[in-house]
Amino acid sequence: MDSLKRLTPFIAVSAQLQPADMGTLAAAGFRSVINNRPDGESEGQPSSAQIEAAARASGLDYHHLPVVSGQISDENIEDFSNLLKKVRGPLLAFCRTGTRSTCLWALSEAHHLDPDALLGTAKEAGYDLSNFQARLQQRWQHEPQTASATATALTPTQRYDVLIIGGGAAGCAVSASLMRRDPQLRIAIVEPREQHYYQPGWTLVGAGIFDRERTERPMARCIPHGVQWIHAAASSFEPGQQRVVLEDGSRVGYRTLVVCPGLSLNWDGIEGLKETLGKNGVTSNYQFEMAPYTWQLVQNLRGGRAIFTQPPMPIKCAGAPQKAMYLSCDWWQKQGVLHNIKVDFCSSGAVLFGVPTFVPPLMKYVERYGAQLNFNSTLIKVDGPAHKAWFKQVDGEGNSQIVEKEFDFLHVVPPQHSPEFIRNSPLANADGWVDADHETLRHPRFGNIFSLGDVCAAPNAKTAAAVRKQAPVVAENVLSVLAGRGPRALYDGYGSCPLTVERGKVVLAEFGYGGKLLPTFPLDPAIPRRMAWALKVNLMPGIYFDMMLRGREWLALPKRLSHEPLAVDAPAACDFDKAPDK
Repeated sequence: MDSLKRLTPFIAVSAQLQPADMGTLAAAGFRSVINNRPDGESEGQPSSAQIEAAARASGLDYHHLPVVSGQISDENIEDFSNLLKKVRGPLLAFCRTGTRSTCLWALSEAHHLDPDALLGTAKEAGYDLSNFQARLQQRWQHEPQTASATATALTPTQRYDVLIIGGGAAGCAVSASLMRRDPQLRIAIVEPREQHYYQPGWTLVGAGIFDRERTERPMARCIPHGVQWIHAAASSFEPGQQRVVLEDGSRVGYRTLVVCPGLSLNWDGIEGLKETLGKNGVTSNYQFEMAPYTWQLVQNLRGGRAIFTQPPMPIKCAGAPQKAMYLSCDWWQKQGVLHNIKVDFCSSGAVLFGVPTFVPPLMKYVERYGAQLNFNSTLIKVDGPAHKAWFKQVDGEGNSQIVEKEFDFLHVVPPQHSPEFIRNSPLANADGWVDADHETLRHPRFGNIFSLGDVCAAPNAKTAAAVRKQAPVVAENVLSVLAGRGPRALYDGYGSCPLTVERGKVVLAEFGYGGKLLPTFPLDPAIPRRMAWALKVNLMPGIYFDMMLRGREWLALPKRLSHEPLAVDAPAACDFDKAPDK
């Protein structure tokens, strides 16, 4: 509800709303809701039917006018205009970020309101519709003759030296590294969210060690000074024209493109999970709002069965599912109730941890806490009110069976994949991730496109620590490509997983491609240490927000090729400076 913006006394717009928001809207005096999102547009999106039921239960009129991102037609505008004439007001229209709804409002009013006034009102609400100026002017001068015609007129495309998709850890870090190297670069970040999260802290929130607020900052504070924030969502890519299409249909051009929007959590991938998450003892540290509920459940549990799950790889921070287990068990042990709790760790994988060096010290804690390991076991269904969960269990011969388990506490890690607009793009590999050379992080077919972070197809651990090492590599290679040369900086696959095995001790697992150990300190990395706990709890949040996101590359300078590659090594698509500046 923080994203609600009033355009006129009659109409307001907002980013995605939840069914639970309908009562708040009714209490605030709204009488109608218009949903401009097609169902199934993104993961985690509530259906139109769910929102309609909640709206009508709160006494609100509800209208579903789905508009495809980037494809606002004259028919869409006519339909929206007709709704404005007949619905009860005040009304609220929403889409993923509010941009689509604002565009529909402006275009529907352009036949009788000055385009400059519409643009100014939208800008005051936080929406830049300058790319629609020509279309607004056209409607102002000539009202459309038919409702079926599709207008595609666009103003000249803005073009940046570097365009970055995603304002998470990867996007902010790489833009800061670029600005440190060349403050004259024209850089923009496309990011729809207004908040930035330090996600590695959520495990500690779920253990009562961090307050949730410590992991959140406004996006505006995290985007580096001098970098333009395009407050919108990317919809698709046009690499042949060096352009990205935004959800309102406008295009943004680039000389080089960095793609790092993160991954998507597929809560719908487990039957019944969304309906019970946050109640009935079902929680997940993978969601900002849920981590405090994890800690509440941990404190209240005095007996019964606690289940911790891990889905198929790849996932964000592969150690996080078991970190939640270790810290919960440590608390129960200190409270003297662990002997009353049966702890199950159900993992889709075949081993406890992918790097063998760290399995023995972790097994000592598994034994210490009396946890039962269930490998090749994937959560497929949850019935929260009945406190039951079902797992697909596969044996060594590949035979599978469905196993039912009762629970009193269930910590779920959802299956994960790349965002839909990435999976359906020409940048994706066969598995849906952004294709990239494992060392240079450059796209193998489009030589002026790079990727890093969770969406990158490189086979490294998907952690913030990996981003810390990837960002300088991408920054140097982007500058090299802009100068007409080939990449020269190399990424060794570094990732780090501080395994919080108990309060006060951490196994600091640092490794690269192929499981090669890459310890920062000259100490045995397999020994749980208090120093590593201090690093994780006391220093890492500051290192993240005040160093990594500011381009201060402490212990992160990249390795470089010993010679400059010839520009001819770059794929043909790298010849972007010859493209017309549209």
